[in-house]
Amino acid sequence: MTANTQYDIANDLVDRVAGLTPGTATHTLRHARDKVAAATQGSYEGLFDPALEGISLVERLLVALYASRLTPSPSLAAHYRAELARHAVDAAQLNAVESGQPDDVADMRLRAMLTFTRTLIENPVAGDKAALQKLPAAGLTTPAVVALAQLIAFLSYQTRLVAGLQALKQLAPQETTA
Repeated sequence: MTANTQYDIANDLVDRVAGLTPGTATHTLRHARDKVAAATQGSYEGLFDPALEGISLVERLLVALYASRLTPSPSLAAHYRAELARHAVDAAQLNAVESGQPDDVADMRLRAMLTFTRTLIENPVAGDKAALQKLPAAGLTTPAVVALAQLIAFLSYQTRLVAGLQALKQLAPQETTA
């Protein structure tokens, strides 16, 4: 979302993935501080902007699918899988991500990104200097490493937000619009 783009509540990814319906208690609670919802959507749009340099959109989507699979967040994984279906994706890379086998990825750069993703999700303490240094060794520039770390941090936030909203929604399965 750029400074000139208005937040469109009807296109809010978290609402859609979490299954929130406008007017229900959970949706109303989430939008009580609408600037947070707008900022979350803006971060998503910025991180998955095709014009973002350093890491290709397909690489970012593969990282997102892998992170969603590891977390696990089936609803976000389905979203990122559908986004990947809109692009030319190497079948072997997609299979490695879907099967959770980043070592099967022939491309050293993508393999390093997926390995780093797994490290930050499964054992964040191990995301130290040594783990970071493997990324430039695989061909990532410093701005790309920063973008990857920001992406993984956002995905961690996004999966927790969706999980929390889905849990709240389940507490009131008979939610009705206000």
